Amino acid sequence: MNSELSIAFIGGGNMAAALTAGLAGTVCPASRIHVIDINESSRRNFEALGMSTAAAPDETLARCAVWVYAVKPQNMKEVVAATQPWLRDSLIISIAAGIRGGDLARWLGKDGSSWGRVVRCMPNTPSLIGAGATGLAALPGVSDADRALAGTILGAVGTTTWVDEESLLDAVTALSGSGPAYVFLFIESLIAGGLAVGLNQEQARELALATLSGATRLAAESSEPPSVLRERVTSKGGTTKAALDVFEAAGLRDIVAQAMQAAAKRAHDMGEEFGNA
Repeated sequence: MNSELSIAFIGGGNMAAALTAGLAGTVCPASRIHVIDINESSRRNFEALGMSTAAAPDETLARCAVWVYAVKPQNMKEVVAATQPWLRDSLIISIAAGIRGGDLARWLGKDGSSWGRVVRCMPNTPSLIGAGATGLAALPGVSDADRALAGTILGAVGTTTWVDEESLLDAVTALSGSGPAYVFLFIESLIAGGLAVGLNQEQARELALATLSGATRLAAESSEPPSVLRERVTSKGGTTKAALDVFEAAGLRDIVAQAMQAAAKRAHDMGEEFGNA
């Protein structure tokens, strides 16, 4: 733990709550975390954990080595303008979907310059339980030390993966950023299917959750690819084969691919929509 490291969170929503919980006492003391949020009840929650808070940007920002922007994409430019006067020598981390690093650097710059120390990342909601997956991309002005620090901060709530090109964060958003919702939809469908074949709600839910959890763990711990694991469960003429035939006939693989392409396109479009303002 670095007792001298100070981190500011601009925005105190669910992702900020997850990150601060993972950081406090492991990466830096709770007292070195400052959270800016307009919601009083949110501020009280952070204060109860020993963190400082403010309803609006203040001089505390100038003393923080790292700023984490955790606000909605449509609000980012306005929020950056409100915080920029306190920017001195901080590493900037953005978790806003779609907002391009170049636009963020431009908004943060002064007198036509750009702020080069910007890392974009896309965490996901399992970060709330320390099981997140985060993709990160750095602008050219980010040093190796900055990259290591950003990786440590996001690594406090799960696994991290760096991509070489910022544009690939749209793909990260489509896979791991939005991915938990795909899994939740599949869980819903398994439970509904269980009810349809005679199980009660409790039975269907327990079996669906255990099946997803166990299969994911097996895939993570096995040296075999998922395709081989699937084949081992699938006997010719058996029950699994009958079910998989339905999925194949419905074009499940194509549906997933099309869904991810739609998510990636929307992430790209958000960058165009909010970054060109």
